[in-house]
Amino acid sequence: MASNNEPLFRFEDIHVTVEDKKVVKGVSLTINAGEKHAIMGPNGSGKSSLVNALMGHPGYGIARGKIYIRGEDVTGLAPNERAQKGLFLCMQYPVSIPGVTVANFLRTALKSLPDSEARLKTFRKDLKASFKALGIDESFATRYVNDGFSGGEKKRLEILQLALLKPTAAMLDETDSGLDIDALQVVAQGINRFCDENVAVMLVTHYQRILNYVNVDRVHVFMDGKIVKSGGPELALELEERGYDWIENNFLTGTEAV
Repeated sequence: MASNNEPLFRFEDIHVTVEDKKVVKGVSLTINAGEKHAIMGPNGSGKSSLVNALMGHPGYGIARGKIYIRGEDVTGLAPNERAQKGLFLCMQYPVSIPGVTVANFLRTALKSLPDSEARLKTFRKDLKASFKALGIDESFATRYVNDGFSGGEKKRLEILQLALLKPTAAMLDETDSGLDIDALQVVAQGINRFCDENVAVMLVTHYQRILNYVNVDRVHVFMDGKIVKSGGPELALELEERGYDWIENNFLTGTEAV
């Protein structure tokens, strides 16, 4: 039974295997309401494998560990059931869905949520407000999902979903990848606007630059499938200056740092 005193999002001792290879090796994290945590690490360190496994992607098996949303164990649930409990994944590589318009896609997603009736009553108003906040033309609603979209448009659509679905826990997987500076600022402003004190955020990134626009509470460095160092926002700046070799040479000990 979930408790009101429980953190919005936590996972414990997560181990992930992909094709019999261990890619995540015992990761635990707690994110409270209103907190933003950044997961930083080099390519191939296991960051995306972690978020895909947490979301329930069938290609990323959780060999051990537990996932909790508002204190409720969701580890055994299907991806759509985890989403209905409030877990959201902003994908690094959003897929195209030809033939399905953005508006119909979003409306269908809302229909699957427990409080769908109330949300659908204000759908048009909320969609229009979100378009305006993200600098998106309203004609976007009639386009097919990600079909022929630029990289920036795809990422804005991810943030648009975040705005409309209002998740409990939002995992943002390299949302900044492939964006020019203008698109990055728009996406970051969307994160700041829609991830308020009622949302727990885990922002996965390779570079520090998005943290110039999104203020995070904690930074965790991810290498070799685990968290090897954690700290405040200043850790991201130090990492930018010294590089991942500094972490590997000084902190990669095989155990999670506190």
